[in-house]
Amino acid sequence: MRRLFSVLSLLVVVAMLLMACGKTAQEKEITVSSKNFTEQYLLGWMTVLALQDAGFTVNNKVDLGGTSVNREALESGEVDLYWEYTGTAWMVHLGHEEAITDPQECYDKVKAEDAANGLVWLEMAPFNDTYTLMMTKEAGAQYGVQKLSDLPAYLEQNPDAILCSDEEWTVRPDGYPALQEKYGFAFKEENVRTMEIGVTYKALRDGECDLAMGFATDGRIAAWGLFNLEDDKQFFPVYNPAPVVRKDVLDKYPEIADILSPIAKALDTDTMTYLNSLVDVGEDQELDTGDEQDPKDVACNFLLENNLIKSCGD
Repeated sequence: MRRLFSVLSLLVVVAMLLMACGKTAQEKEITVSSKNFTEQYLLGWMTVLALQDAGFTVNNKVDLGGTSVNREALESGEVDLYWEYTGTAWMVHLGHEEAITDPQECYDKVKAEDAANGLVWLEMAPFNDTYTLMMTKEAGAQYGVQKLSDLPAYLEQNPDAILCSDEEWTVRPDGYPALQEKYGFAFKEENVRTMEIGVTYKALRDGECDLAMGFATDGRIAAWGLFNLEDDKQFFPVYNPAPVVRKDVLDKYPEIADILSPIAKALDTDTMTYLNSLVDVGEDQELDTGDEQDPKDVACNFLLENNLIKSCGD
């Protein structure tokens, strides 16, 4: 009887320990999302893998949607964290009309204002993924276009020039409408063609358009003989990314800041451009040749090579 009692007591203790472990695992749950383009896939997967490596159960919503979809999901509590860009928050979410061109100033102001919304900006990455207008190097040399202030004269000579853009940028306050006003040019309405953001680079390279919008850190720009027109009137806001987390979640799991801070610090412009290129064009810098890499794999290798995680799990 005494032995039976001892065995039962041991089983009770083991069961209690298992319940405690299960409860801890359940408590460390978090939902991570991202926007729907290459760089955001990478940032999202880095976050998912790093938090999983730290013992979190992560509800993975990488590729949730565009800017407004992610912000609304964060504010409503549908997601707990995603990486946002300082300039996007300043101009779009917080509704300011004047761009800030100093990275630290923009970050500090966004962080302070978003605190009132119950959102916390963690450490920002040093790279600036600002919007850009691109041409082919060949066309830039042919028409003498190197900066955005050259476009009024270019469009006067080439009134049927075509602009490729994603739909969001053609309507957002820090996008195409304000850019036209700042620099004094306008494409014909029927010559502004909208498409998925990742397609604009190929469309420009293949001659389907004369200029295209893109992101300054995209690896295809240099690989395909494109170039960024100089923003000589400093129109575009700075766009440094940082993880944005709901305050109640960070209060519950303050370790999140320490987990993600080393990742942000490691992402300079050259690094991010290279990682983007591995996904979009692979080592050979060409589309659809079979060496393009999955964003999860690129994120995993980057974190492992920089000793930011111990493993990528399954």
